Amino acid sequence: MTDKEKNPSNRYVNDLRRFTFAYGKVKQTRGQLLPITLAAIFLVMAGIFGNMSLHVATEDVAMLIAASVIGGYMALNIGANDVANNMGPAVGGKVLTVTAAVLIAAFFESAGALLAGGDVVKTVAKGIISPDNGVTVSDFRNLMLSALFSAALWINLATYLNAPVSTTHSIVGGVMGGGIAAAGFGLVNWATMSKIAASWVISPVFGGIVAASILLLIKVKILNQADRNQAARKWVPILIGLMGGAFTAYMAMKGLKKIWKPGTTTIIALSFLAFFAAWMGSIPYVRKGAEKIGNRKKEIYGLFNLPLIMGVALLCFAHGANDVANAVGPLAAIVSTFGAEGISAKVGIPLWVMAIGAIGLAVGLLLFGPKLINTVGDKITRLNAPRAYCVALASAITVLIATTLGLPVSSTHIAIGAIFGVGFLREFLESPNKKRLKPGHKINHTAEDAFQNIQIRIKRKLVRRNFVLSIAAAWVITVPASATLAAVLFYVLRLLESTF
Repeated sequence: MTDKEKNPSNRYVNDLRRFTFAYGKVKQTRGQLLPITLAAIFLVMAGIFGNMSLHVATEDVAMLIAASVIGGYMALNIGANDVANNMGPAVGGKVLTVTAAVLIAAFFESAGALLAGGDVVKTVAKGIISPDNGVTVSDFRNLMLSALFSAALWINLATYLNAPVSTTHSIVGGVMGGGIAAAGFGLVNWATMSKIAASWVISPVFGGIVAASILLLIKVKILNQADRNQAARKWVPILIGLMGGAFTAYMAMKGLKKIWKPGTTTIIALSFLAFFAAWMGSIPYVRKGAEKIGNRKKEIYGLFNLPLIMGVALLCFAHGANDVANAVGPLAAIVSTFGAEGISAKVGIPLWVMAIGAIGLAVGLLLFGPKLINTVGDKITRLNAPRAYCVALASAITVLIATTLGLPVSSTHIAIGAIFGVGFLREFLESPNKKRLKPGHKINHTAEDAFQNIQIRIKRKLVRRNFVLSIAAAWVITVPASATLAAVLFYVLRLLESTF
């Protein structure tokens, strides 16, 4: 007689375990398929919406639908990957939950894309290549479509591998690779490319410097004071005022330019007015919050929650304005060729094109964004509310400046550079002699072993160097990978066109 026959209950227990395991797998698969299904529905709607929004010749319908779908696909991937660099600090600083961060980002990303994305779209669509050098309309469309698709595929792979890459790198590399495949190296506008490439180096350095400077100010004026509570009552409202002034300046210069174009003097006056209004208006809020807490650093951190949330909202607005170009810039360039005798010198940005990019950013963020948000918030350096605030504000300021100049910089570089700036400042300020060492988990056999272990712990770095290497590798690989893929796709599209 077998064990099961002797004890039938064992058989039932094993059957229950197998059923529970199978049910768990089904539930996990269903949870993974739902976002993919919703994303597929959005892409189908993007294709239908594009076809309904523009009347083209019968032979151009397939190109219009394909461009609309791939533009939406690109927007989904940007929302899933790139927005994590903006929301990660707030989540890592334990100020926002992932759900709250995603909802805030979805709203402000969409608003920024719709209100202030036009200038950068024109830069990506026409500034990277010079299509007047003998390229046909058909090749130009295939060029832009292959650039868009290659960038989207690369970002999708990076998101699957949990790697925060630059979507700007991806689309610029795609446009460059497709341009070279279409008409050789002479088609690429190397002056514009050098300007963009320079911004890739400048933006993370500038972001790091700004973030470190703001954190140093907070440490000197608030956290290192004997009476931190009183210092916070004075300086936190000023920091809120600075954010209010910066946001007002940006909205005056970019966000509302379609309905109102103030002069420089007006913008400066409004910025100062907003600074003082936000400063004075936040004093009662900060005072009330300070009355409920003591003088410890961790208690003071809570006063930065509101400024951090404001900074996150500002950053998402700027990111939507800047990075919507990566999703719909090539789409806008393709649309500009319909109904024209050639490739027009200027690209008009239809509202429906901007809508596909804006909605795609929000949908991609809602469905796939939380994964990388946690990665960026936790893997580089430890963040709290003041540090995360510095990262968010520094990233926002840098992106706003770039958007104002019409320069498609990488928000990935800026955000990661700001996080590194905060981490390296912490390493510089925290002297090894003042570092508190936690007791080890093993007994040292000799005095020499104990001394060596102490030295190792003293040299503990506050920025994870291994993550630096992985980020640098992703940044280096992105441009050539997307360019190569775009060139291959261009030849495939040309072959299909000649065959059918």
